[in-house]
Amino acid sequence: LKQLRMSAAPSADEAPKGEEKKEINMMDMKTTVQKLPLLKVKAGPRDGEAWVARLKEEYMALIAYQKMNKEAGNDWFTIESNKTGTKWTGKVWFVHNLLRYEFDLEFELPVTYPNVPPELALPEIDGKTEKMYRGGKICLDSHFRPLWARNVPHFGLAHAMALGMAPWLAAEVPHLVEAGRITHQEGAKK
Repeated sequence: LKQLRMSAAPSADEAPKGEEKKEINMMDMKTTVQKLPLLKVKAGPRDGEAWVARLKEEYMALIAYQKMNKEAGNDWFTIESNKTGTKWTGKVWFVHNLLRYEFDLEFELPVTYPNVPPELALPEIDGKTEKMYRGGKICLDSHFRPLWARNVPHFGLAHAMALGMAPWLAAEVPHLVEAGRITHQEGAKK
């Protein structure tokens, strides 16, 4: 399977410095997710040809998400996988107060995927927020995991990025910046 570079984006309205931050728009998020294709193949990395079919669906959903976000003028991540589609790496970024904060993204699909969502990790900011586990894995337990469980096998990586990583960045990056836990230089890689 080919490696694929993707770019897509959350819609994040940032208030100018000194003004109140806007809440994450749940209706925009719901609309975005409703436009993403639902996956049909229930297969994990150990399932041979069925996994190849699932991986094709994953790529199609990521491409659809990329197209949708490019049409909206948003671009917030790149992602690529190894040959087997089990290890993924890339970059995510979020613009806050007109400054771009960029972080490395990495995750491996669990052997029980898609029954269990991937644990998305931003290792560069490991230990800088309470909403993160060891190794930079972002906290998605209380809100995202139950939603994922109700939507197996229909949710995939595009859904994890749209419903997991995007709102996490929108909530946490401004907080981390305001608390002085990250600086623009740390989060501005070129």
